[in-house]
Amino acid sequence: MSSMDVNLADLISAVADAVPDRCALVCEGDRLSYRQLMDRASRLAQHLLASGLTPDNPNGLYMPNSEAYVESLLGCMLARVIPVNVNYRYTGNELAHLFTNGKLSGLVVDAEYAPLAAAVAEGSQNLRHVLVTGDSGTLPAGFPAGVTALDYDTVIAALPGVLPDNGRSGDDKIIIFTGGTTGLPKGVLWRHEDFYFSALFGANLAGPPHLSISEVVAAARQAPPVGSVITAPLMHGAGTFGVLINLLHGFRVILGRKFDPAQILRLVSGEQAVALTVVGDGMARPIADELGAHPGEYDLSSLLFLNSTGALLSRPVREQFLRLCPSLLIADLFGSSETGGNGQLGQDDDGRPRLVPRGDVMVLDEALRPVEPGGIGRIATAGHVPLGYYGDDAATKATFPVIDGVRWALLGDAAQLDDDGSVVVLGRGSMCINTGGEKVYPDEVERALKAHPAVTDVIVAGVPDERFGERVAAVVSLRPGAAAEPDALREHCRDTLAGYKVPARIEFVTEVARFPSGKADYRWARAVLRGQDPAPTDSALPAQSVADNSSGAGFA
Repeated sequence: MSSMDVNLADLISAVADAVPDRCALVCEGDRLSYRQLMDRASRLAQHLLASGLTPDNPNGLYMPNSEAYVESLLGCMLARVIPVNVNYRYTGNELAHLFTNGKLSGLVVDAEYAPLAAAVAEGSQNLRHVLVTGDSGTLPAGFPAGVTALDYDTVIAALPGVLPDNGRSGDDKIIIFTGGTTGLPKGVLWRHEDFYFSALFGANLAGPPHLSISEVVAAARQAPPVGSVITAPLMHGAGTFGVLINLLHGFRVILGRKFDPAQILRLVSGEQAVALTVVGDGMARPIADELGAHPGEYDLSSLLFLNSTGALLSRPVREQFLRLCPSLLIADLFGSSETGGNGQLGQDDDGRPRLVPRGDVMVLDEALRPVEPGGIGRIATAGHVPLGYYGDDAATKATFPVIDGVRWALLGDAAQLDDDGSVVVLGRGSMCINTGGEKVYPDEVERALKAHPAVTDVIVAGVPDERFGERVAAVVSLRPGAAAEPDALREHCRDTLAGYKVPARIEFVTEVARFPSGKADYRWARAVLRGQDPAPTDSALPAQSVADNSSGAGFA
């Protein structure tokens, strides 16, 4: 197994030393060079250490996409404090769970969310240090006694931009909290070295991993100073992965504060970006619709790559983009917060996603043994895997088992091993619908429905049924001005699906609710199918909401 005993922020600092004046970050019109970014991250690291935070103390990052988020991520790493992503859409139980389960000792919070953070902090036994960023004005009151709240920019300005000498190594930690799409979020605890190889592809998207700092630096120095627009919110794993991967390559990271299709296209055009990263159809379709509705308004001549992480692009959306940008190279990247990047998905003639794996990837049965060709099991990976779920031994044993002395990470995705040895991804196993003894994976049904020209988005889930146990059901939103009856959609599905997979029930909604990461909110969909209030949950937003939605790899 490859080795690279180095702190991730030290790697990016080495890149910054090689290309100090190259632009590293663009957000809301502000720009930071690599030298400026690492200077500010170093100042924050000095402050965190002076505040009494010690190695392995978790520090929450509770803010939308911003310069401060990237600075804080790197500053925590330099201080050997554990950065912890906090979903800014969480309220109530989910936020309190993250503060408590994550054992947050410190917090960097946007002023917009500081009052809620102060309220949740009342029940947090570990929190003692808070920095408020954004349009803070007067620091919010309400943080409990024993918690020091300071203005972020003030403390950054008061310290020298010197890298702390504190024994950083590849054993330093980062926590990626999952999106909680099927339950309360869990914090995945990674060592930097494992994260480097598994989630960051060894700082080499085009080939084998780099195995030394000098290799990383040489490649970054030779790389063109191109820009990459990341639509994913950094509070989700895919956003964090994307930022760090691009910085390790010496590229320019381009962020919007929150997801807005028109703004995303303006960023691609204005920055002449070569790559755009989205999260499935929930992000890609609104962007494609905006592009198609305003021909000639956006200059995408520089755009070469469209990458989707966390959700597979449907064939209609791929075709829509290729009609608008015929030379675009489109890739579906596959992985999770628990495993990093595991390869790329292609589609066969039947539209089924096939995994082109990267690293040690297998399909394991319920006994955690490799399946035979034709068998169905869970996708698993070995090698550089996380230490486990932070503070949750039972979940760690279930997801990161040791098999014959080898530690594995199990994905939530089910797959079938084909006769030729290729892996066909079926979808999230926990969402599998058992109808009369037949198993139906929602992803397959969603792909079929999305292929109908009237459908813009869909979530498929099981509903209780006295005869079959469960029946397949779907929540569907239609394209503006389009019309379709349930029977017409069912007939369309029968062209590609077996009869038991065809939705027995279809509910139409104006907009399908998705999490800010772009992933499906199954709890919301089930509520709709139960006839309850179809308003999105606190953690979710309509997929095409322009003002407040934001999106990234299988990573969250």
